[in-house]
Amino acid sequence: MSLFSINNVKKSFGDLEVLHNISLNVEEGEVVSVIGSSGSGKSTLLRCATLLETMDRGELIYEGKYAAKTVNDKCVYAPKSELKSIMHYYSLVFQNFNLFPHYSVMKNITDAALCVNKESKEEAFSHAKELIVKMGLSGREDYYPCQLSGGQQQRVAIARALAMRPKILFFDEPTSALDPELTGEILKVIKQLASEKMTMVIVTHEMAFARDVSDRVVFMDKGYIVEEGNAKDVIDNPKEERTKQFLARFSE
Repeated sequence: MSLFSINNVKKSFGDLEVLHNISLNVEEGEVVSVIGSSGSGKSTLLRCATLLETMDRGELIYEGKYAAKTVNDKCVYAPKSELKSIMHYYSLVFQNFNLFPHYSVMKNITDAALCVNKESKEEAFSHAKELIVKMGLSGREDYYPCQLSGGQQQRVAIARALAMRPKILFFDEPTSALDPELTGEILKVIKQLASEKMTMVIVTHEMAFARDVSDRVVFMDKGYIVEEGNAKDVIDNPKEERTKQFLARFSE
């Protein structure tokens, strides 16, 4: 049984169909990178997977639990109580960090663990301290987001996501708001998580990173999955013409 599956997903905004019958399975411990040009549907796919957008049709399943399925050609979501428990399976890291500006680093990391996961203060703070060390943020516990660099803010965002103890982490272009030096910082953190067998789905424009860290790469174009396979095979030897055209711009 896959940890995460979406099957035959369709999504439109008005007359514009942005996802055409998309299916994707992710196994536990697997790292999957989703690549493609802007407007290819990558972020919409992630937003559907994390219940930030509703699908028009299709299935959304976490470890055998249905968050949504098609009934009479329409997407029907599970009751709120079931969705609430399903939401514990994943965390999402946004490209623009989405930290609470009026919360300290420690409060940003512990707030949801306390309020949503209902952890004890001792448990939440102990875990947060471990994550702060892991993310190289020691001594920054009482800082506010405006006092941190972009790279540090994104590391707080990753710590906050991990504080929820998810089984799968989704990243929506985690380095797109950062300069090249800070990008390296974040990619190093994600690489470390991959070595620890954290299950991840990463929407990224970093092709070398996708090739070196991912188990699989999915190339999307105009709302379709055009090519999918072993990361090195797709990046270094793409089969589809459209994939070749896209990757030609990134050839090293």
